[in-house]
Amino acid sequence: MRQGFGVIGHAIRGEPRVFIGAVLSSSVYGLMTVGSSWALGWATENAVLPAFSAGHAVTGTLVTAALLIVGVAVLKAAGVIGRRVLAGIMQYRMQARSRREVTRQYLRLPLAWHHRHPTGQLLSNAGSDIEAAWAPLAPLPMAVGVVVMLVAAAVAILVVDPVLALVGFLIFPAIAVLNLVYQRRLSPLAMRAQQLRAEVSEIAHESFEGALVVKTLGREETEAARFQAKADRLRDANIAVGRIRGMFDPLLEALPTLGVLAVLLFGSVRLAAGDVSSGELIQVSYLFTLLAFPVRALGWVLAELPRSVVGWRRVQDVLNASGSMEFGAARLAADGPARVEVHDLAFGYLPGAPVLSGVGFDVRPGRTVALVGPTGAGKSTLTQLLVRLVDPDEGRVLIDGVDLRQVARGEVSSVAALVPQQTFLFDDTVRGNLTLGTGADDVPDEKVWAALRLAQAEGFVSALPKNLDTRIGERGATLSGGQRQRLALARALVRDPRLLILDDATSSVDAQVESRILFGLRDGSPDSTVIVVAYRMATIALADEVVYLEQGRVVDHGAHDELLARCEGYRNLVTAYEREEAERAALDADEEIVA
Repeated sequence: MRQGFGVIGHAIRGEPRVFIGAVLSSSVYGLMTVGSSWALGWATENAVLPAFSAGHAVTGTLVTAALLIVGVAVLKAAGVIGRRVLAGIMQYRMQARSRREVTRQYLRLPLAWHHRHPTGQLLSNAGSDIEAAWAPLAPLPMAVGVVVMLVAAAVAILVVDPVLALVGFLIFPAIAVLNLVYQRRLSPLAMRAQQLRAEVSEIAHESFEGALVVKTLGREETEAARFQAKADRLRDANIAVGRIRGMFDPLLEALPTLGVLAVLLFGSVRLAAGDVSSGELIQVSYLFTLLAFPVRALGWVLAELPRSVVGWRRVQDVLNASGSMEFGAARLAADGPARVEVHDLAFGYLPGAPVLSGVGFDVRPGRTVALVGPTGAGKSTLTQLLVRLVDPDEGRVLIDGVDLRQVARGEVSSVAALVPQQTFLFDDTVRGNLTLGTGADDVPDEKVWAALRLAQAEGFVSALPKNLDTRIGERGATLSGGQRQRLALARALVRDPRLLILDDATSSVDAQVESRILFGLRDGSPDSTVIVVAYRMATIALADEVVYLEQGRVVDHGAHDELLARCEGYRNLVTAYEREEAERAALDADEEIVA
């Protein structure tokens, strides 16, 4: 409960004016609720009972009583409207602020942090956890108004009759004890339910992302069973929460009603003894009747606190996560091919499991360099380090002689572009995907078509129904794999990068198209240094030099012909296909001789 009120305090400090307005509105509601009992008592004492005694009503007194009751009702309604509107504004502002903070933190945190956290969990943090954290803000102003109401009611009842006040107030310690027991029973169940919501979200997201694998392997029933098992646990947790609420809610509703019955019982005795008037008894009884429902607002706030604390903790785990990148103030040149230097680079995704170790090489401006190595050699990881998606554990990466840790935020992405293995396209037009982040108005169509031409994508884009304005579906679902790769390449080229890195970015196109792309990059993009992760012999042969990696280390660096002559591992890797074909042909020949 202490932590829950700490979360509420954070919200009050975030939106103090809105909170004060909501509390004032709720206080008006609370005071007018008490005022309505006084107005009813005054009308009974001065208009209704005299009318029965005299046999006729006094018009002026009836009008006064009616205006009094209506005026109190209007002010009470205004308080309700102000309380609800301002409470909603406060709640939704805090949710929006938290979502912005979480999103900014996601963008600040390095890629290595994202590798350790499932996407479904991150979606839950930005969605249901934030909603849970600020859920108590909706009933909070009413709860504060109820406190004002209780204080005003206590004063009013004490003024009318201290004995009836004592009888009625005996019910409030019982309500407090019941609420305390309620919270202790509910808190662990609510926390468990909130955690399971996140786990269900994680499984659902993973299943949707892997829909192609699930369907092609016929794993629909398995995935459905996995999701159902977790969903059933969430269902059971929510039922347990509902069971506790179903048990305590009637009791919390009944206690104020018992207070009203007690007041009526003892009040009738005091009325018969002449200690109170009929109007005073009606005023006190009606006041306790009104308090029966608003007192539940305190329970609503307390009921939301366990979920709020869980959601807050999960959001704070993101906001307090370490590993965000530090930036300097250095600037990089705006034009001309980049010079790349890598010095004693070491990196691992997990402690004690290095992916790269002692990597070092230089790339002169304007050169095309092929990164070659067996699977798992660390080539893709190296490309991420070259554009500072992650920072090395040891060593340095320099562009134009400047350590990437020293450059200003956004500088690396302004001069370097990475086309990764996994192509991602947005559910947007071709133009929107290519000008992403630069603004469509800042990139003329001529430049877009030039990038498409260099990426060998001009032909199929021209054939689309609306050319550049054709929507291509989620992740480019309406295009082939090779077309998506070429659009991703054009997206990088339209930015005129000084350093272009291709991480097996042409694997889905045929050898002829790949050859035209690489020739075009070498001859048509003289202002770029190109680093390409290559597997095909034809691709490697087009490079000016080769960096060969094995087990996270640079084994050799030089021209393709030089490495063929002096590096056995490189020679075995790049000629593996030809050697296998030769061995198969020799085996076929031997079988023919034997036959």
